[in-house]
Amino acid sequence: MQKAVVMDEQAIRRALTRIAHEIIERNKGIENCVLVGIKTRGIYLAKRLAERIEQIEGAAMPVGELDITLYRDDLTVKTGDKEPLVKGSNISFDVANQKVVLVDDVLFTGRTVRAAMDAIIDFGRPAQIQLAVLIDRGHRELPIRADFVGKNVPTSSSEIIVVELKEVDQVDQVTIHENV
Repeated sequence: MQKAVVMDEQAIRRALTRIAHEIIERNKGIENCVLVGIKTRGIYLAKRLAERIEQIEGAAMPVGELDITLYRDDLTVKTGDKEPLVKGSNISFDVANQKVVLVDDVLFTGRTVRAAMDAIIDFGRPAQIQLAVLIDRGHRELPIRADFVGKNVPTSSSEIIVVELKEVDQVDQVTIHENV
């Protein structure tokens, strides 16, 4: 059951614009920086960030897609006896010695990010890994924090954050639902 709309289309757009500026500022430009979106919604957020960064800097930032399915520590819990659905990663550039900005929709326990870092390192040894998320909802199980956050949304463990993006869901919004 939906409890509240946390971010509408305008709020998401403003947050991504601010994050784009923060990425540029922190890295003193975009030289040796790449964006890598975590499937599924992180990819669309990474592409949107790349568009904004290009508008600001006048230069394109490479964007890759990362599938962390096989790196998850809860794979057997999520899939049971079924084979996991692997969508495949698409990183067409070398991550070695690059500042990799991982992009995801929601930061929760930190386990997805840990899996993403393992997956990235299999592609090469980045100079640095940074994390950009649209929503940080707390409840960390691992010592992971985001470098760039669209919005902090404190939640109870009985609540679920739902991020919907036009590319997948035909609407841009973030909502809180009660887990019943």
